[in-house]
This record gives sequence, C-alpha cells and structure tokens, in this order.
Amino acid sequence: MAKIALFGATGTIGSRILREALDRGHHVTAAQRDLSKLTVQHPNLMVVSGDVLDAASVAAVAKGHDVLVSAVGGGDGPGHVATIAPAAKALVHGLHRLGADAPRLIAVGGAGSLRTPDGKQVWDAEGIPDFLLQIMHAHGDALDFYRTVTDVRWTNISPAGLIEPGERTGSYRTALDDLVVDAEGKSRISAEDYAVAVIDEIETPKHVGERFTVGY
Repeated sequence: MAKIALFGATGTIGSRILREALDRGHHVTAAQRDLSKLTVQHPNLMVVSGDVLDAASVAAVAKGHDVLVSAVGGGDGPGHVATIAPAAKALVHGLHRLGADAPRLIAVGGAGSLRTPDGKQVWDAEGIPDFLLQIMHAHGDALDFYRTVTDVRWTNISPAGLIEPGERTGSYRTALDDLVVDAEGKSRISAEDYAVAVIDEIETPKHVGERFTVGY
C-alpha cells in the first residue's frame, strides 16, 4: 500500500481522492491550513497542518511518502489565478528540498488546454465566461511550468470537459492532450471516477513526466 500525502482533501475532487485511497487500503496524510475543515476519521488517515503555497511546508508534509497529490483549487477565477500556478511552483520547489527521497507528484489539472475534435483548445470556444477562462488558464500556466520540470517525477491529470459529483463506475478512457468525448460528442467524468483514475495512476504509474486526461 502507498503512503500518500494529499493537499486539498476537503474539495469536491480532493475529498473523493481521499475516499478512494482509503477504500483501497492506502495510508493518507491530509495537509490542511485549517484542520477543523476535515472531519473524516479513518485508521489510515492522519491530518496535519500544511500550506501548499509554501515550499518548506510542502517538503515537511511530503517527507517519507511515496506520492504527493495536489487537489487544490481556488474557488473563483481570481482565486485560481492566485493559487494554481503558485502552488505548482511551491510543490516542485518543496520536493527539490527532499532530493532523491522526494515522492512522485500528481496534480489535478484543468481541461481548458485540451485539444477538441476540431483541432482547437477547449478555452478557444466562444461564450466562455471570464471567470472560467481564468480558471482554465491558471491550470494551463501550471501545466506549462510542470513541462519545464525534469528533476521531479510529476503527473498532471486533466478531467473531462465536465466533472461533477456522480456515480463511481470504475470505468473511464484516457488520452494525452486530446479531450475525451463520447459517441454523442460530450466530454464528462464523475468526480468519483476521476478519483479512481488518480489512484490507478498511483498504483500503476503510466504517465510520469506528462499530462493525461480521463473521460467516458
């Protein structure tokens, strides 16, 4: 079983990653700035203080673990701009402090930079509200940064075009930089099955040093 350090355990995606990991028998250390926000109790769960925007804190949380997972968000558009790319840099710089003992890094990404069937990118579609564009480009900036990193074993996982709470089916399809769409042209994944994909990647690494995406 893996020892997983997790930032963002109380969010829509992070909470499902936490549950999936615990259900599969992994040991999870959830790092929170506000410890009172995480009320889950489990024999394999430890909750510690941590700040994903501080490299020293990241190093302290990640030390001794097999994998560091970041599922942090920023709420609204400006919040994502202030959080996602800065967190990516703090995560990488924190892992640098651990040298050869640094765990893998798996970061929740965004769908905006994925290619659509017409050859454009998701964020090029007309009519996307400004706050969503901010969220998309915040994740895109983080991905651009990760792609410059060669001395940390990172993986960035983009969801489908629509991700929301739903059913855990345990099934999904993957691609690298192309949006996964179904027979009707829709791109979607439940947060539960996205979490399945995250833990699958932890258990059977297939995408070290690259971005991949999941959808039905």
